[in-house]
Amino acid sequence: MEYDSPSEEEVHSSSEALHEHYSFTADPGQSPLRIDKFLMARIENATRNKIQQAAKAGSIFVGDNPVKSNYKIKGGEQVKVLFAHPPYENLLVPEPIKLEFVFEDEELVVVNKPAGLVVHPGHGNYSGTLLNGLLHHFKEMPKNSNDRPGLVHRIDKDTSGLLVVAKTETTMTHLAKQFFDKTSERKYIALVWGDFDEDSGTYTGAIGRHPKNRLQMAVFEDNSQGKEAVTHYKVLERFGYVTLLECQLETGRTHQIRAHMKHFGHPLFNDARYGGDAVIKGTSFSKYRQFVENCFSLLPRQALHAKTLGFTHPKLGTFMQFDSELPDDFVELIDKWRNYAQHKNL
Repeated sequence: MEYDSPSEEEVHSSSEALHEHYSFTADPGQSPLRIDKFLMARIENATRNKIQQAAKAGSIFVGDNPVKSNYKIKGGEQVKVLFAHPPYENLLVPEPIKLEFVFEDEELVVVNKPAGLVVHPGHGNYSGTLLNGLLHHFKEMPKNSNDRPGLVHRIDKDTSGLLVVAKTETTMTHLAKQFFDKTSERKYIALVWGDFDEDSGTYTGAIGRHPKNRLQMAVFEDNSQGKEAVTHYKVLERFGYVTLLECQLETGRTHQIRAHMKHFGHPLFNDARYGGDAVIKGTSFSKYRQFVENCFSLLPRQALHAKTLGFTHPKLGTFMQFDSELPDDFVELIDKWRNYAQHKNL
């Protein structure tokens, strides 16, 4: 299922408010079968957990009635999955969104994404995304395995920086293989809590969905609960209670830098989802706390920027590297901490 199930607040107020995502009719000879198992066998990429969550939210219907996940479907009954938001394919509409193209040719485009812009439509973000803007500029783009046109990789909504988008099927396949084979280059700038004993190092640990908080990713000791993840870091500047890092991805898991840094005791500065939006290091003096709060206000998101992107051009065969400047508010944040570290005037 492409979408996370809606919250109870998003569940319909009337049948007219719902959009049909899936519809199935059980074969006449169907013996009684739990509806979650019935749907798992018919919806690509569906998990039992997601189906059960959808049922709990009142989104699975037999006839006109919502049913629980343990409902046993019988022959001839019609099953529908309805959500308050339109199906994903209906969200793929062109929108005139201003985008910054760093490079473009017939094969691909490199975009410098601002913080706050969601990459593709999904749960809670049904329009105004980078992908809606790309469809306005390029009418035809190849779809990836998740039916998302042009996308080879993505970065979080509140992370700024570079990503490459494919304009042809061949280019998408070529670039996807580079990311899979770890031959692409991706470097990020991050401001994290705490100091480091070494000037450089590597964090490893499989990353998978957090068992209790489904909005977070967690780090596990082996690959049984997640996928291998490797993050190399280098200290760029030390400010005492926070440190400026360059992070190079060897793998590209969801929230990889954010999860690794949190797990090893260095949450990203002002990363609310991973606990970085509190005074983790430093004194309890009111002037220092006010300074940190002012820093949070200056950069109201996690301090992470996708600065460098490199890959081999699928058609030219040459390695191309792109670099992006830090956003102004990120630069101001660094300057503020640098001034604090130099003068200790708080």
